[in-house]
Amino acid sequence: MAKILILNGPNLNMLGKRQPEIYGHINLKEIESACEALADELKVEVNFAQTNYEGELVSLIQKANGKYEGIIINAGGYSHTSVAIRDSLALFSGMIIEVHISNIYGREEFRHTSMISSISNGVIVGLGAQSYNLAMRALTEFLLNE
Repeated sequence: MAKILILNGPNLNMLGKRQPEIYGHINLKEIESACEALADELKVEVNFAQTNYEGELVSLIQKANGKYEGIIINAGGYSHTSVAIRDSLALFSGMIIEVHISNIYGREEFRHTSMISSISNGVIVGLGAQSYNLAMRALTEFLLNE
């Protein structure tokens, strides 16, 4: 059974409260519950972590190597600034899908560049909380067809 790690970076613990006009009204626990239900359907194992700390995110990525076949990551604001997170993902031997709930290309210009897109196998942007389910489906397809 394939194992997928879903990582969420800073401020994603505030979903449902933080700028609902951009991020919607769903909270992170609801996203995780939807992903768990989908994991049962897809017959994959899924685990979650969220942190507001860059170094902790790097450590979670490093520990995932060899333990998970895929990572789905929403690094939040660190997507645009963190070489450290990019470098840790580059060392990951499995597949990576980057997720953004909002359309980063329709927002402030500094959000238009992601440090991690170039090392990801795929990027899902701007499709709301559904982005996580789409990423799980895509990652599962990738893993089945390796």
